[in-house]
Amino acid sequence: MKIITSLVNETISENTAVTVGKFDGIHKGHELLTEKLRGQKEKGLAACVLTFDVSPRIRLKKDMTKLLITNAERAHILEEEKIDYLAQCSFEKEIMQLEPEEFIRLLVENFHMKYLVCGTDFSFGRMGRGNAKMLEELSKTYGFTLEVVEKLQKDHRDISSTYVREEIAAGNIEKGNELLGYEYFVWGEIVHGYHLGSKMGMPTINLIPPEDKLLPKNGVYVTKIEIEHHIYHGVTNVGVKPTVTGENQMGIETHILDFDQDVYEKDARVVFLSHIRDEKKFDSVEELFAQMERDKKTALSYFNH
Repeated sequence: MKIITSLVNETISENTAVTVGKFDGIHKGHELLTEKLRGQKEKGLAACVLTFDVSPRIRLKKDMTKLLITNAERAHILEEEKIDYLAQCSFEKEIMQLEPEEFIRLLVENFHMKYLVCGTDFSFGRMGRGNAKMLEELSKTYGFTLEVVEKLQKDHRDISSTYVREEIAAGNIEKGNELLGYEYFVWGEIVHGYHLGSKMGMPTINLIPPEDKLLPKNGVYVTKIEIEHHIYHGVTNVGVKPTVTGENQMGIETHILDFDQDVYEKDARVVFLSHIRDEKKFDSVEELFAQMERDKKTALSYFNH
């Protein structure tokens, strides 16, 4: 997959099938769009997703919510989904001020767009003035095929990044994963912690998540951990470890079941499967580790079920 960083200054030489959006989370609704793109490959069109390095709403300071997915994570998922081009453009003044027709003209001229797929609520161009109805006229003017798809729903509600975010933030991991169509995860480098777990016979790995990444609510979860393409089972605490430290630094601490390798400074992906309990402060470290043993048994039961 080729990464493009500018709609204005970069071009694609081959004909493309395009979809445009924030693509925060790559949920099932997004997957419907990428599936449509892949279907156009049979017609000789390269699949292209146009998104922005920072959400337009965040750039305009209208929305400061945490992200379901980082730019690197989005690129990884879209590459796995066989997308040919990811246009991850900067939402700067020259893009913000484009009138709807100018925006579409750039897609046709610079990206050789021959097909565009979008949802019924798609808006584009300056102040979001463009809509699906306008696209019908522009498709005739600029000679591309337009396909507008209805939003997918779950429990009588449109599947959206907002919906997924609500479930993940509430700790409803199973529901969030169902909406996403894959298991929610956090990537990061393994760093040194307090090594208290090792002293107590339950070693852990620590990740410091990206600042803009949405974490499940503070608590303990059944997880899978991917390190150097190997998958392990574990139990993970999300939070500030109130029993051990009085700091407010959010972290992700994982005990990997039946694992004792040195993996410091390696990258890990922690995949969330099920919520066990909320984070709490215990009266002593011994009480904390007694609870951790119970959490470990819960995780083992989950994987052996």
